[in-house]
Amino acid sequence: MEAAQTVAHHVHPLPDSVPESEDLFAPPPRLRGEEGRPKPHIGPNYQAYLTEWKKTVGPDSDKWWFEKANECLSWYTPFKTVRAGGFEDGDVQWFPEGTLNASYNCLDRHFYANPDKTAIIYEADEPSESREVSYAELMRETCRVANVLKSWGVKKGDAVSVYLPMTWQAAAAFLACARIGAVHSAVFAGFSAESLRDRVNDCECKVLITTDEGRRGGKSIATKAIVDAALQQCPLVEHVLVLRRTGNKVPFTEGRDKWWDEECAKVPTYCPCEPMGSEDPLFILYTSGSTGKPKGVVHCTAGYLLGAYLTVKYVFDVHADDKFACMADVGWITGHTYIVYGPLANGVTTTVFESTPVYPTASRYWDFVDKWKATHLYTAPTAIRLLRRMGEEHVKNHDLSSLRVLGSVGEPINPEAWHWYNDYAGKKNCAIVDTYWMTETGSIVVTPLPGAISTKPGSATFPFFGMDVDIIDPQTGQVLEGNDVEGVLVAKKPWPSLARTVFKDHKRYLETYMKPYPGYFFFGDGAARDYDGYIWIKGRVDDVINVSGHRLSTAEVESALILHKGVAETAVVGSHDDITGQAVYAFVTMKPEFDLKSTKEADLNKELAIQVRKVIGPFAAPKKIYLVTDLPKTRSGKIMRRILRKIVAGEGDQLGDLSSIADPSIVDEIKQKVAAASGSK
Repeated sequence: MEAAQTVAHHVHPLPDSVPESEDLFAPPPRLRGEEGRPKPHIGPNYQAYLTEWKKTVGPDSDKWWFEKANECLSWYTPFKTVRAGGFEDGDVQWFPEGTLNASYNCLDRHFYANPDKTAIIYEADEPSESREVSYAELMRETCRVANVLKSWGVKKGDAVSVYLPMTWQAAAAFLACARIGAVHSAVFAGFSAESLRDRVNDCECKVLITTDEGRRGGKSIATKAIVDAALQQCPLVEHVLVLRRTGNKVPFTEGRDKWWDEECAKVPTYCPCEPMGSEDPLFILYTSGSTGKPKGVVHCTAGYLLGAYLTVKYVFDVHADDKFACMADVGWITGHTYIVYGPLANGVTTTVFESTPVYPTASRYWDFVDKWKATHLYTAPTAIRLLRRMGEEHVKNHDLSSLRVLGSVGEPINPEAWHWYNDYAGKKNCAIVDTYWMTETGSIVVTPLPGAISTKPGSATFPFFGMDVDIIDPQTGQVLEGNDVEGVLVAKKPWPSLARTVFKDHKRYLETYMKPYPGYFFFGDGAARDYDGYIWIKGRVDDVINVSGHRLSTAEVESALILHKGVAETAVVGSHDDITGQAVYAFVTMKPEFDLKSTKEADLNKELAIQVRKVIGPFAAPKKIYLVTDLPKTRSGKIMRRILRKIVAGEGDQLGDLSSIADPSIVDEIKQKVAAASGSK
């Protein structure tokens, strides 16, 4: 074992202990090895976490990573060097001499040990169509698809686009690519033909995998028709593999388009794995950039897989017989890491959830947990707020006692939603892990560990193993020492699952993440460390509002507004103000049962403003509050605050690409509302 990097930065000491207080939620009994549940991997307290964390970031941390890489992953060729390179040149490497295969680590080793174990719970859009997929079935399907790809000339290093909805075969498509060394580039199946076209052309793929139609919320989605429209301007694509999901008739181009089942019937059900170098790319995933041009983020094999494995094991305290349910989409990084690679590398049962939280009723999540006895539920604050809005009666009368850990992902969860999740889904007997990470990090960065860390609603708490993070002054770049500080979040050393580059644009990779604060990785988010040393994510740096010298996070104001009994969801943005520098603008949706007819809008707005003044202070009161029927969101449920910022700033005609918005009509409604409030036509 060789260590090729010296640790240049000091390790910021985490607090030696955390206090016991009323605003802390200690690990519940079932996360302490009681109630007949497994003993947690890390526990029973903060000291256990701190002891282990220090091993992962200190001067001797290569020893820890050497042991974990060999314990968790199966290798063809052992590595000698744990890590090399750094942020300065963007030449990060982990386990560089080693060879392995991600598909082998997620399938073969578990198939040989226990072929009949359930690999995937496929929760279809129609509950009656749901079923279990064993490791044996997933192995066979993956090998068939891999052999089809090979028969079409796909080889190691080639990109394959995957435009599939939430069918279990999406996991087989990913693993088939990984098996033969092809680089999968998944595109969320809700993206438009134009967005798909751009991503297919950028990654220069010759093969695209899709379906006839998708199913979601009781409706069919014309997936193949969207593909056909995109491919009119994708000259490199030679083959399209089409999964028969609904069986309905769809356009078919002879010679180019082939049915999944027919092609798979022609090939053997075993395909050997291609040994891959640790730093060989595993997948490309496009994420929105501030310039508007999507970035093709590249993740490599060994480091990414280890990050996925370790975070599933420790962040969710997963054990062999668990049933893990991440309700995200495979088209996003959360689906890659916490539906496919993380759970399957651990050999546990994962979930592919095809439907929505409210189809056919708002009890869908709870029906699912009750039926399959899921042990983990990992979803977005948007879904939690939606279910809270629908009312707790949909949660009642369900047996949720199998649940042990509830997760939140995508944005900071406001305390009101956290408490609802804890009270009604967790019955105050589950750990809640509020996880902070992003596409570029590959796996979770800041998070509680369920058997060790007492939580605070709204705080992501402490860094995961190997994450040596700090908070620096955004203007000077100086480290902010001690507690009760606020600045921007950075990492001081590389971690295994860090993205290695932006596809065909390494300069952009360096400029976005490494150049803003030389020697650090810049996450792009504001963060605070409170008086107890807990980390609070304040949202994107451009989601911080500066009012008369007071720094306000949008999440802070949103949390204050949602405390009003009638409020369902809020989005807050800042915009220029001649006097205060910036002013707060709030967009609010009300719960369905709230009687708007008997309440004057002006009176309600006053109530909401008073609420914010009361919770935060007079300086935080919104300059304008707009009551709207919904907020502009991506299809994955993220609120698109940049659209609201532009509308408020009078730039409603410069909104840019809206292809990822779920309901474009909401934008027009909001434009009219803002125009009417400002007195313009």
